[in-house]
Amino acid sequence: MFFVLKAVMSGILIAAVSTIARRYPGLGALVASLPLISVFGMIWLWLETHDPARMEAHVGATFWYVIPSLPMFLLIPWMMRHGVSFALSLGAGCGLTVGLYLVMVWFSQRMGVSL
Repeated sequence: MFFVLKAVMSGILIAAVSTIARRYPGLGALVASLPLISVFGMIWLWLETHDPARMEAHVGATFWYVIPSLPMFLLIPWMMRHGVSFALSLGAGCGLTVGLYLVMVWFSQRMGVSL
């Protein structure tokens, strides 16, 4: 039952972002940029485990994974401004992000950061 509650609340958030963005793109972007999914994830994790060490590891890893995801938000609009379709732009943005995630994992291992 808890899983269903988590899914419904998370789904409502995604639906709200797309609904707001349809009418007010800037406000929709602001809401989408808030780390609400991360906050929900932290709340769910805490409620399920009450484990400070697990929470610390989760939040720390989330920080490091946010960094390689940011260039996607520059690449997609740049490609679309240059006539590339949304689907191809989105695919390229996701591909870039996956590649940068791999670089981040490799780099973090070299720097002693545990993800």
